[in-house]
Amino acid sequence: MTTERALEKRQFGHRARLALTPAQVRLVDDQAHAARAMWNQLHDLWTMTPKCQRSLSRMDQTLRQARKEIDWYAVLPAQAAQAVLKTYVQAWKNCWDGRAEEPTFKARIRTVMSVDIPQGRDLQIKRVHRRWGVVNIPKVGRVRFRWTRDLPVGKAANKENRITGARLVKDALGWHIAFRVQTLEPRAEPHGGGEVGIDAGVNLPLALSDGNHQDHGRPPRLPDGTADRDKWLNPDEKAKLLRLERQAAHRKSFRKPQERSSNSLHHTYDQIKQLRARATRRAVDWQHRTTMTIARTYGTVVVEQLNITNMVKSAKGTIEEPGKNVTQKSGLNRSISQEAWGRTVTMLTYKTARYGGTLVKVPAPNTSLRCSACGFITPCSREDQATFVCKNPDCGWEGNADHNAARNVLHLYRMGHALIPAAGRAVARRTRGVKPTTAR
Repeated sequence: MTTERALEKRQFGHRARLALTPAQVRLVDDQAHAARAMWNQLHDLWTMTPKCQRSLSRMDQTLRQARKEIDWYAVLPAQAAQAVLKTYVQAWKNCWDGRAEEPTFKARIRTVMSVDIPQGRDLQIKRVHRRWGVVNIPKVGRVRFRWTRDLPVGKAANKENRITGARLVKDALGWHIAFRVQTLEPRAEPHGGGEVGIDAGVNLPLALSDGNHQDHGRPPRLPDGTADRDKWLNPDEKAKLLRLERQAAHRKSFRKPQERSSNSLHHTYDQIKQLRARATRRAVDWQHRTTMTIARTYGTVVVEQLNITNMVKSAKGTIEEPGKNVTQKSGLNRSISQEAWGRTVTMLTYKTARYGGTLVKVPAPNTSLRCSACGFITPCSREDQATFVCKNPDCGWEGNADHNAARNVLHLYRMGHALIPAAGRAVARRTRGVKPTTAR
């Protein structure tokens, strides 16, 4: 006898690359610049208005008046302009709740260009080929995009399974569209897999407590022992990147102070960004594949609660008290940032929940210094980055340092030292100033 599983609503995003013509690229660029300028106008209005007079209706009225008086605001659809206003107000709410910093001015160079399409019915998505689909972008027209997964469009779309909106985002590889998808799927049954502890490292990306370590098959260090910051590029791409960096430095040497950069220098910078973006896409693809395998294999995944922001702080110090080993610390910071541990945990969070598993975080202190066999703690036990030898005369256990840390992570969970049990969402929202309860 079979029983029907309960249905639950699932919301996720899907990103695809757009194939825009040169004319369409200019139109989307103009919309993105208008959205950025509109954000800055709202920010100026908000900061200059007394607190007692700040309101959503006042800002909406000012925004509508600006669209009538400023001609180049008209390139941005009205719904996209309203999305800018809602995003800005939500940014302040996140700040008040302690989830983010205060909204700031968006500079032209450092800001990611994006345009929001809040209404899914405006997209009119249709699949025209095995690898291609077409989407309607307001005030741009029909645009092709890469079809890499099935989307609830056409006859497959209904009130519960549909695309609720999208967002256009530009990176070094061009314009992409991120669809917001809503589906109704059967609730995942409890996962019957075992428990595993995971330690994130630099030389060994993901060390598992059962020895099934996940490595991306690329040497983390160069032959001279230094960290390889471009390990996701092949030798030809590394040579091209080195040539472009030298070319950019040479062209930059001719630029006088306060002088605008030449178009040739900007073109070289764009080529460097494309190579960097290609490496990032390969790293993200490895993370997706690896986290999917872990979520399908194990029922309970235990990771460390890491404060990565503090871990990658500079060691330069001050003039009065200069730091020590600044060069080594900066290299370690680059390696930690390249591994993107936070993104790995985010992927594990929603993927374990999707397959019926749970993600648990435990305290991180001393997991790398404690012996997983006897519990003896001493800094001398970790002889180098990859070797752990217990200095307890009655133990003497030795092995991989990351594997030892992964075993300690799992042991903390089994002893009841869990910080965030059964995490089922990517972001834990809580009131400002309230810390998560420690369950023992």
